[in-house]
Amino acid sequence: MSESKNILWVDDEIELLRPHLILLEQRGFSVSTATNGEDAIELAQAKRFDLVFLDETMVGISGLETLAVLKDIDATVPVVMVTKNEQESLMEEAIGRKIDDYLLKPVNPSQILAACKKFLDSRRITEERFTQEFHQEYSTITRRLMDRMSWSEWLDVYIRLVQRSVELDTHPDVGLEQSLKDQWKECNAEFSKFIEHEYKSWLVDLKDRSGDTPLLSPHIIDQFVVPRLSNKRPTFFIVVDCMRLDQWLVMEEEIRSLFSVQKDYYCGILPTATPYARNSIFAGLFPTEINKHYPQFAIDERGKDEHTLNRNEKELLSLLLQRRRIKLANELQYIKIVDTDFGKRVEGDILRYARNELTAIVINAVDMIAHSRSDYPILKEIAPDESAYRSLTKSWFKHSSFLGILKTLATVPGAQIVITTDHGSVRCMRGAKVFGDRDTTTNLRYKIGKNVKADDRDALIIRDPEGWKIPASGVTTNVVISKEDKYFVYPTDYNQYLTRYRDSFQHGGISLEEMILPVITLESRV
Repeated sequence: MSESKNILWVDDEIELLRPHLILLEQRGFSVSTATNGEDAIELAQAKRFDLVFLDETMVGISGLETLAVLKDIDATVPVVMVTKNEQESLMEEAIGRKIDDYLLKPVNPSQILAACKKFLDSRRITEERFTQEFHQEYSTITRRLMDRMSWSEWLDVYIRLVQRSVELDTHPDVGLEQSLKDQWKECNAEFSKFIEHEYKSWLVDLKDRSGDTPLLSPHIIDQFVVPRLSNKRPTFFIVVDCMRLDQWLVMEEEIRSLFSVQKDYYCGILPTATPYARNSIFAGLFPTEINKHYPQFAIDERGKDEHTLNRNEKELLSLLLQRRRIKLANELQYIKIVDTDFGKRVEGDILRYARNELTAIVINAVDMIAHSRSDYPILKEIAPDESAYRSLTKSWFKHSSFLGILKTLATVPGAQIVITTDHGSVRCMRGAKVFGDRDTTTNLRYKIGKNVKADDRDALIIRDPEGWKIPASGVTTNVVISKEDKYFVYPTDYNQYLTRYRDSFQHGGISLEEMILPVITLESRV
């Protein structure tokens, strides 16, 4: 043990516990004793203890009364109540007063040592185990990067990286952040090569998929929503704009007691941007197919506000249902939540929507968090890194109408909930020069225009956009899509914009975080 831990043991028969006290001291603990609550409180005011063993029945103030005062002095110190009383009411009151554990008398040495290990050594033991597993997995992933991996292998690597990232949030002192950042960077470099070589071959209809080909954006509703409509139960299809897997995992912690959770995954289409990806999801078509079959809803960014490019999602979904010959018993419901007040109104009215066969909901808050972090310095200060970004997402979710909607739906018998996202985001740290005319699209992670140019080390250069299912306005139109954590900057005022957009969360390019996306199916536990 690197440093002695201080234990306070409070019992009016402390001399009978002398063998336990000697055992603790032999194990390196520093033990102070008190025979009543008043003395225990006085000791706790004078010195900080790491653990307290507290007798429930003592002369003078009771153990429960002493507990309340000890918690007022320092709520972080764990208190283990030692009692002869097995009454359920006592245990409930003790738990209500924030007791950390309890032991029934007579106690034996193994119980005492187990309690000490639980509260004093568990963090060290957990961190040692985490560090060992981290290094083993780090080596495994490094070896896998030396071989050519398939989609399913990349999916496995990504899930492991995300899980390690989320776990590392709870172990900030183990010193592995830089190692994980380096491995993320190495993996994204290799994943970009993988996408460059394989992606175009995946651009097929759902029925034509074969081998280790991932589901893509146009396949989601057919795969996860349409089969559920046949049972006539209320179905909710929720798209959370710009939600990454790590963000979902910290949100999932809040609803595990309400739902059984199934996670599947798909690959977002290029560009990983809302106008293309989300329209593709709701239409069940690739962007070029939307433009061909429904020119009135054509995707064309030139001279248009990005938000207007997704105003036809309900119509595209209705057309998809028509093509599948699905007739709903009542009207398709479509809701887009873009502000808090409207979200609260939807939350209050969600049981009415549960009377419908299909309700589609788009939630923009996560995307707004990503963009607002770039625009407002205070948000960058609140969320300076990936871990804090997840924490900010979790904080939003805990107080959001989204959580309120899910809690209410958990009470609806038979409700079916499918949650996904249109794309993720990546923290952009490296600028890359791009050249294009004034009509070139403005996104930082991709550019579409006439003779757009960038270094192929920084970007995927697409000279036949139609072959990649990306709408093109002419034969000279080409597309450049940034790789890894890079963002495009024009040579004019290069340093100014390089600094302005560095360390911002963006989407539209090629990275694990933007392209490997979760599809979550929730089934209520009621």
